[in-house]
Amino acid sequence: MVVKLAKTAGFCMGVKRAVDMVLEIASNKGQETIYTYGPLIHNPQTIELLRQRGVEPVGGPEELERIPPGSLIVIRAHGIPPQEKRNIEEKGFKIVDATCPRVTRVQLIIRKYASAGFKVLIVGDPGHPEVNGLLGFAGENGIIIGSSEEIQRLEDYKKVCLVAQTTQSMGTYNFLAGKVKEKFPDAVIFDTICDTTEERQAEVETLADESDAVFVVGGKNSANTKRLVEIARTKGKPTFHIETADELAGLDMESYSRIGVSAGASTPNWIIDRVVDHLNIKSGKQKKFLYRLFKIWVFAVRNDLYSAIGAGCLTFTAMLMQEITLSLKPVLVASFYVYGMHVLNRFINRKKSNISSFREESYLTHEKLYLTLAGFSIVGALGISSTIGFLPFLVLFSISLLGAIYNMRLLPSGSRFRSLRDIPGSKNGSTAFAWAVAAVFLPRLGGPPVYDCALIAAFFFVAGIVFVRSAMSDMLEIQRDRLIGQETLPVFIGEKKTLVMLKVIGGGLMLLLFVSPLMGCSTSVAYIQFLSVFYLWICFWLYDRRSAISGVVLEGFLESSYIVAGAGSLIWLEVIGVFAR
Repeated sequence: MVVKLAKTAGFCMGVKRAVDMVLEIASNKGQETIYTYGPLIHNPQTIELLRQRGVEPVGGPEELERIPPGSLIVIRAHGIPPQEKRNIEEKGFKIVDATCPRVTRVQLIIRKYASAGFKVLIVGDPGHPEVNGLLGFAGENGIIIGSSEEIQRLEDYKKVCLVAQTTQSMGTYNFLAGKVKEKFPDAVIFDTICDTTEERQAEVETLADESDAVFVVGGKNSANTKRLVEIARTKGKPTFHIETADELAGLDMESYSRIGVSAGASTPNWIIDRVVDHLNIKSGKQKKFLYRLFKIWVFAVRNDLYSAIGAGCLTFTAMLMQEITLSLKPVLVASFYVYGMHVLNRFINRKKSNISSFREESYLTHEKLYLTLAGFSIVGALGISSTIGFLPFLVLFSISLLGAIYNMRLLPSGSRFRSLRDIPGSKNGSTAFAWAVAAVFLPRLGGPPVYDCALIAAFFFVAGIVFVRSAMSDMLEIQRDRLIGQETLPVFIGEKKTLVMLKVIGGGLMLLLFVSPLMGCSTSVAYIQFLSVFYLWICFWLYDRRSAISGVVLEGFLESSYIVAGAGSLIWLEVIGVFAR
């Protein structure tokens, strides 16, 4: 089975803007509760996460009485009627307006034409929050329509203006606009459907044509999500509207060879990724060798085995860069250590975030098994390091202990940074440092300790590669991390600045690899490692086009930078061997 994800799936501009505004307020609010006038967006999982951050929705005017005077109220992305906004202001509440700019444009059109005596016809869903808000701007001149029959029953108004709810079906709106023009030839007609909505609807139509079945992910009360479901079903394909991956349980999908996945404008990325990942797991039998290989690769990425292999590859490369006698023991130490620490950190992150990623959900299903494997891996790494020497054992034990301290709560509740892991960027730096110690420093300790520029060059190369990969992974999770209040580097300084920083580090690695052999600080294997740094630039390019790629695949691409480093080293070793013969 092939699972194809729509490029437009996930938060639209208006939803992202509203969520970002609320999260910015929440991060600086202290103990104060922030209120949203109605659910901020139509996604129950996101609303629940916001509630955990101290953001509470209120149902409407009748619920304002229970809110402390002077509280901050955020206007939802759908907008509200102007009279309700005045009511909030008159009661003395502070207001932050998170109405989508596209919705604001429709409101302004309606206000202008309604005040000029036009009858404003609104193509929309009766009772929908956005439509209620638009009606408020039209006053007595607003009429909701949804069918040609309703248009025919209208009186012969002299002045008519037609607009649409921003998430309406483009096909439906064009049809009804034609009927309005027939009845009211002088009607003023505006295209007010959001560009993103149009693109999303066009893509799901194409996706349905190319697929055997379509899954649309989003809130059951989300109008734009339901519209996507309707469009897919018009193509005659089995179409499933689901909120989370849990609803896939029990579905038989072996008869589908191609599945398309789209999502509503209020659906967060981590929910979409879980659905795509589950569909890949539940895929029907496939006899093609490459597809089986892909499934094995995804399994290795999901269970951190790929990271462990990558750690071994970097250790192998670092030994060649330093011209250390090759040995399997340092490679095994790094692989076991990285696997064990990664698995333990997955459990810590999961319990803190309360959101399951493609890895962490699997871990919680088999918690005892993974914790046992992690324990044996760390003990195995310490055991093998002790056979290399007491100093390697001591160093590995020390960085393991530092890892435990890193996750401990050192400051009291209420402090911004309760542990070292809460400091923005600390995870990336500590991960890079620990990998570099295991991959570069430990192999050196197997013989007489020599601290020279070769050690420094290899250390910075490994640390740089790992830092970039770790920060890129955080960039993929920025939406989730912002919602749970985890201040990673991209959350703290922003995506653009983080990407610029990583590109600068990539350029620095290129310079290091070029200069270090010339200065006698590395063997010529450094030159072939240009491939691994160039591969990171490919990852930067993929990040800009990540919308149609699932999280597990993107993570796998990032971790492949370590594999590229190891493969390049093997090629170099073979070439050197040929010349030696």
